[in-house]
Amino acid sequence: MPADFISNLYVFILAGFVGFELIKRVSPLLHTPLMSLTNALDAIVVVAAIIITGRHETALSTTLGAIAVAASFSNMVGGFFITDRMIRMFKTGRAKKS
Repeated sequence: MPADFISNLYVFILAGFVGFELIKRVSPLLHTPLMSLTNALDAIVVVAAIIITGRHETALSTTLGAIAVAASFSNMVGGFFITDRMIRMFKTGRAKKS
């Protein structure tokens, strides 16, 4: 295994752990703006994953890139649905029909 792959894997695992710890400590009032920011970052990840997949450098990079495209795209779409649902919970002024 190349040393570059090992170091990239180490950074990926460390970033995942730090990200999980940071997200876990966010107060509920900041959750919706944080989700919106996360959706924007996921869009950037989708573009980067498409670029990596399109290079066809190795079979491993193409496979991992395709997995990254699918995972980040589904995460981005799911995040938009959750953010929309949370925003609808905070809307007021609608009269309930009896």
